[in-house]
Amino acid sequence: MVNQGEKSDLEEGTAFAPRFDADGLIVCVTRAASDGEILMLAYMNAEALRLTLETGVAHYWSRSRQSLWRKGETSGQIQKIMEIRTDCDQDALLLSVEAGGDGGACHTGRRSCFYRKVAGEGANAALVFDDGAIAPR
Repeated sequence: MVNQGEKSDLEEGTAFAPRFDADGLIVCVTRAASDGEILMLAYMNAEALRLTLETGVAHYWSRSRQSLWRKGETSGQIQKIMEIRTDCDQDALLLSVEAGGDGGACHTGRRSCFYRKVAGEGANAALVFDDGAIAPR
């Protein structure tokens, strides 16, 4: 990792220069390497990103617990990194992973954290469970 450079270097260069927000975090979308399904959204701080790069296993920063967390440490859903991408201005990451355990990522037991969709409009908007999502354990 290097310090953030000029805008053109950031957008067109080859230097990895992740831009963390004011809280020291960068957003991270995680998808299954096998089929591209979005599994989860989480955040990383510099230490989580460093550990992810060094170990090849996804580490995140828990905003609710204010602590570093290696995905799968208790659930067995360890995420082996297959690829890491960054967006054009390097303030977001996209991880492609092979998920261990039952292949899921959500603490509810589903494969993906995105198992509900918004249906309806305005005041009638409500969440609807997606029939394609894996049911909880």
